Amino acid sequence: MEFLYKYAWIVPFLPFSASVPIVLGSLFFPGATKSLRRTWALISIFLLSVAMFLSFNLFLQQITGGPIHRYFWSWIINKKFSLELGYLIDPLTSIMLVLVTTVGTMVMIYSDNYMSHDKAYARFFGYLNFFNASMLGLVISPNLLQIYIFWELVGMCSYLLIGFWFMRPSAANACQKAFITNRVGDFGLLLGILGFYWVTGSFEFQYLSEKLNELIAVDGVGSFFVTSCIFLLFSGPVAKSAQFPLHVWLPDAMEGPTPISALIHAATMVAAGIFLVARVFPLFRALPSIMNLISWIGGITALLGATMALAQKDLKRGLAYSTMSQLGYMMLALGIDSYQIALFHLITHAYSKALLFLGSGSVIHSMEPIVGYCPGKSQNMALMGGLRKYMPITGITFFWGTLSLSGIPPFACFWSKDQIVGDSKLYSPIFGWITWFTAGLTAFYMFRMYLLTFEGDFRINLVNSYNNHIILYSTSMWGEEESRTFSKARVDSMSNQITGRNNSFSKQAFKISNKIEEFFKKNRGLVVTYPLFYKESFVYPKESGKAMLLPLVVLGIFTLFVGLIGVPFFRGRMSYEILSQWFTSSMNHFDENHPDNWSESFTDAIPSVGIAFPGILMAYVLYRPVHFLSQDVHYGTNPKIRIISDQSINVIYNWSYHRAYIDRYYDIILTRGVRKLAETSHSFDQWAIDGIPNGVAILALFVGEGMRYLGGGRISSYIFVSLFCILISILIVLITNISIPSI
Repeated sequence: MEFLYKYAWIVPFLPFSASVPIVLGSLFFPGATKSLRRTWALISIFLLSVAMFLSFNLFLQQITGGPIHRYFWSWIINKKFSLELGYLIDPLTSIMLVLVTTVGTMVMIYSDNYMSHDKAYARFFGYLNFFNASMLGLVISPNLLQIYIFWELVGMCSYLLIGFWFMRPSAANACQKAFITNRVGDFGLLLGILGFYWVTGSFEFQYLSEKLNELIAVDGVGSFFVTSCIFLLFSGPVAKSAQFPLHVWLPDAMEGPTPISALIHAATMVAAGIFLVARVFPLFRALPSIMNLISWIGGITALLGATMALAQKDLKRGLAYSTMSQLGYMMLALGIDSYQIALFHLITHAYSKALLFLGSGSVIHSMEPIVGYCPGKSQNMALMGGLRKYMPITGITFFWGTLSLSGIPPFACFWSKDQIVGDSKLYSPIFGWITWFTAGLTAFYMFRMYLLTFEGDFRINLVNSYNNHIILYSTSMWGEEESRTFSKARVDSMSNQITGRNNSFSKQAFKISNKIEEFFKKNRGLVVTYPLFYKESFVYPKESGKAMLLPLVVLGIFTLFVGLIGVPFFRGRMSYEILSQWFTSSMNHFDENHPDNWSESFTDAIPSVGIAFPGILMAYVLYRPVHFLSQDVHYGTNPKIRIISDQSINVIYNWSYHRAYIDRYYDIILTRGVRKLAETSHSFDQWAIDGIPNGVAILALFVGEGMRYLGGGRISSYIFVSLFCILISILIVLITNISIPSI
């Protein structure tokens, strides 16, 4: 055991040792590196698998009561200053090591197939290894300064990977947006770390919390200063874990390759913020006002992310807002002092979200040959549908992930989300309502994504059909039948409108153009028919390769069973026992409210599961499978109710589609405002700062030029002017020196 702890630093070193030769080889020996690209991929997978094996051993040592191990070595030594680096192995570290290495290994295996046709295949694996190494180094860091070093390395790797396809303007803008937004939070994090060092004289976690509590008890430090330092420290996790208001980078991060989206949203970048709050939790817990702030930011983020996911057409963007919402759940749980539950949800959500993102990548990978290599089309759920018939394994595993995120037992996220809802209700009725309502929204948008993507008919054939015409049959409220025929040119025009912006929130927005919407709003039903002999020429997607399906199956198994470590049968043996070792029992005051038997657990789960089923039902009503070739679609019989419904739905749609208008206001206030301020400063610098000396110089030039022309070359003229000026000067002196007699 001592030997294992002694060499725990090998875990982050293994992926780092793979990244360095790949990156350097890509820079100095690009031809040789490309020729060995599959070899480098296999080496990367093997080394991270070894790191995963070591992580599981460390995890088992902690389960069986192994001691907390700290190891330090001096980096900078001075008379008044000593900086030490090292690593820390404790229950929190062991859990995060297992999480990062398992998800990272699955993503690497998946990427071998997903990125096989990319020219920068080797460079991708170099970045991916460095990303995993940075996150593992962050996890084992024993002090705040070392965490900050790896924190910035994670941010740098995310910049490189989000902008991996930097030739796309959207990817270049997305990586810059992520980098700048995180710099805002990271600058606050740095100030907070320095502030705590100035007060306590140390970066070590345990000493920081003990010293701070002593200073607060004896009023040895100002409350405003401490609150400011903790707030600045919290700004780092706010940005890294995409909490409101620094969440705007997360959806745009979807411009990177899908395996990176899975890694960022599951086990690395966004998990770093939650991990840091958990690591320095005693510091936050010392001030109730900060804990209240954390809970409110988490609650707002959870609800806001869920509302913004409702109307997204991009499959990955919808999952991104889902991640934002679930991170809000975790932050809320930390804010209400439910430390164990927050980490439990971090684990269950990581495996479920990795499964969903890799499933979306499988879908995109199969759609690209049909719609072309265009993210706007290959990720657009409006052009999908019915994929479960052609991609059964992807469809089944994605369905498992959907059930898990929706909070349906016995899948993983049910056990953790249900406990967050229960603890929130015990802490405050407001937070209880927020988490409960958000659970219903989560079930709605997750099943909306599943139904639009995997059920019904394959809608891309409506756009890329080889038919010469499409016939639309409609039945009005009065039973009258109508039909209209459109030419191939008209079909192409409709397809352009389909892929553009739709102003309707209901299912017809994903079927036909705005022009056709006006037609069927007045009618009850709609049927789209094709000539049967053209059906043979349609193109359909195919299931992904085995290298991509294996991670889906493995993560699906994790999604199905990992939540069982939190059920009453296992409580006190695994997850709760491990997590409780980090704090004393007095810090887990909500544990006494948790049921210890199956009947009480299922009774307490009724509210969270009960709100999930209405969300699923509503998603089915609005986005139920539609078979265009054989089935009528009915939308109700009361026109007044329909109009009211459409108006209210469009308000929600616009709010969700436009990201709650937050990005627009940021663009107006920050982007355009900063540019306007820069232009004003430039004008002031140009006309005032530089203008005054330049104006004096120009004036001197003109005066000199003007006086040059006064010289005529005649001595008599010069003498006359000189005498005249002397005379005038004498008169002025005499007049000014005459004294005025007093009266």
